[in-house]
Amino acid sequence: MAGASLLTLLDDIATILDDVSVMSKVAAKKTAGVLGDDLALNAQQVTGVNADRELPVVWAVAKGSMLNKAILVPAALLISAFIPWAVTPLLMLGGLFLCFEGFEKIWHCHEEAEHKAAQPVETITDAHAYEKDKVKGAIRTDFVLSAEIIAITLGIVAEEAFMTQVATLCIIAVVMTVGVYGLVAGIVKLDDLGLWLSKKSTAVAQWVGGLLLAAAPRLMKLLTIVGTAAMFMVGGGILTHGVDYLHHGIEHAAGLVATVAVAGPLLAALTPSLLNLVFGVIAGAVAVILLGLVARLKPKVA
Repeated sequence: MAGASLLTLLDDIATILDDVSVMSKVAAKKTAGVLGDDLALNAQQVTGVNADRELPVVWAVAKGSMLNKAILVPAALLISAFIPWAVTPLLMLGGLFLCFEGFEKIWHCHEEAEHKAAQPVETITDAHAYEKDKVKGAIRTDFVLSAEIIAITLGIVAEEAFMTQVATLCIIAVVMTVGVYGLVAGIVKLDDLGLWLSKKSTAVAQWVGGLLLAAAPRLMKLLTIVGTAAMFMVGGGILTHGVDYLHHGIEHAAGLVATVAVAGPLLAALTPSLLNLVFGVIAGAVAVILLGLVARLKPKVA
């Protein structure tokens, strides 16, 4: 009897592991788009940080991301079990926050440029404060993106056994964090790799090193633009998915452009992202303007 019970237990464990493996693969595919946005957003957060502090900043944000997921995984399981109707509104609030942050960044772009021009040399204290702000901002943004990853994963495993849900969510949380911040660390140190190769004796190594040195700053600038656009696309996508009318409207628009000769499939693939981006910009603008008006009215009310 004891042997039979042990075999039954081992069989159950094997079944759970098999289910977890399958669900994890499906979840990884579904969250791949968010992973790309997460990568772009977090890579651009390191811009402006001193070269010797880039990896410590990435590590600090990675730890914050793991803490975010340590909070989100049990919270998602509790919300799904007791108040499942709250998942969509909470995600939409997070999406609106992303749009707000993206538009605020654009809104204050010129002010920040003027401030940096007026104070070209930062003191050590200012540099530390700037670094802390970068880390805090990156962790805040990561929280929303992590919430979407967890929500997508939870939707995939919603009908599975509880232990399968927990194991899949934990695996996705760890894999996504390691994957994103491992790639971010590699991207931000491309220039150091280029410098190291350029000092080698072989012509090929020097050529590759020069290429990396020339490409690294352009890549970081590109990631800054892509990261801001990703805020609007992800945030706008969350908002439109939460409103059936908008979601179906975007699907209908994608279906219409799909009929265009030759370029139809490409246009159908791009249309949802572009419309989500436009909606995200509009939502972010409205949020920034409304909060600005509230801030101005507060002293008068007081």
